[in-house]
Amino acid sequence: MPDVKLPAAFHLLTGGRRQLPVEGGSIREVLDGLDRACPGVLDRLMDQEGSMKRYVNVYRNDSDIRSLDGLETKVEHHDVIWIVPAVAGGSGAARAEGAR
Repeated sequence: MPDVKLPAAFHLLTGGRRQLPVEGGSIREVLDGLDRACPGVLDRLMDQEGSMKRYVNVYRNDSDIRSLDGLETKVEHHDVIWIVPAVAGGSGAARAEGAR
């Protein structure tokens, strides 16, 4: 059964768990199973059209699923699925310092 590793932003939904084993043969099935175990997770991951939100990155082991088969990416029982929020930007002070 694949393990899903979750960022701190999801810990309220998961009862504080950072990692959960979730059954599924594809990323979509694993995420659906995760949402059944921890309702509300999919609302944070998917947009209303059923696509991954832009600021959420999902990896199967070391590979971004966007470079694989997206939500249809196959998973094996030994895989680790990482959900990672995108990080961007910086402080305005840092940008101003770089402009000098």
